[in-house]
Amino acid sequence: MAVKIRLARRGRKRKPIYDVVVADARAPRDGRFIEKIGTFNPNENPAAISLDIDRGVHWVLVGAQPTDTARTILSTAGVMYKKHLQVGVNKGAKTQEQADAIFTEWLAAKDAKQAEAYEAKKAAKAAKLVADQEEGLRLRKEAAEAAAKAEAEAKAAAEAEAKAAAEAEASEEAEGEADAPAEESAE
Repeated sequence: MAVKIRLARRGRKRKPIYDVVVADARAPRDGRFIEKIGTFNPNENPAAISLDIDRGVHWVLVGAQPTDTARTILSTAGVMYKKHLQVGVNKGAKTQEQADAIFTEWLAAKDAKQAEAYEAKKAAKAAKLVADQEEGLRLRKEAAEAAAKAEAEAKAAAEAEAKAAAEAEASEEAEGEADAPAEESAE
């Protein structure tokens, strides 16, 4: 019987969650399986992987063949590295305690690296937010200055128009007064 480690889909439409299962190669994708060894949720950022590492190592050591995607997930979780160390223990190159210490150290370094990357990404996002806020503030300030300048120009234009109208009215009155005595003298 050929045994595969593969993903079984569940979840709703456009929101998949996958179970990492050990199944007979002839079984349907979402059908019967031998054992569920974990879950994979690609909807989160970064994708959430929850695996029973010891059971994964057991199945890989007894010959279960992971699919390409399952192999990537197992490798990310550390199953393939632990299998590599276990083969060294089985050959006598290392003791079990040495292999466990190496794996624990690798896992801690991997978690620290992921945490550092997460913090760097978070800091970059915060810096971008601050820069965007400063840019928005600058643009609003420029818009307010442009509006104030346009209002001042409109006010100056209105004053100039009122002054021109007053001068025109005054010149009409002056012409009207100049014409009036000429009419009175003609009578």
